[in-house]
Amino acid sequence: MIDVNLFFYVGIFLAIVGSLATAWGPGVKDPIIRTFNTEVASIGVCLILLTYNHVLALLTLLATTVVITFVLFRAIIRLEEMGADV
Repeated sequence: MIDVNLFFYVGIFLAIVGSLATAWGPGVKDPIIRTFNTEVASIGVCLILLTYNHVLALLTLLATTVVITFVLFRAIIRLEEMGADV
């Protein structure tokens, strides 16, 4: 049987690693890698919330994925319109 504490600790690890990767992410030139960095943190938060409630974890994953993707793609499009080297 899978231990629920395993989800919690793996979620904390992924949230920390994903947050650090997102903080250092603006130095990365590839926009897809920037998006993956934020997704790692959102999956970590989803695993943490999975230990409490399955529906809450699913809704959090969907909401953070959609919002982060829209924000990042809009920022990338805006930078390309300004002529910045993305």
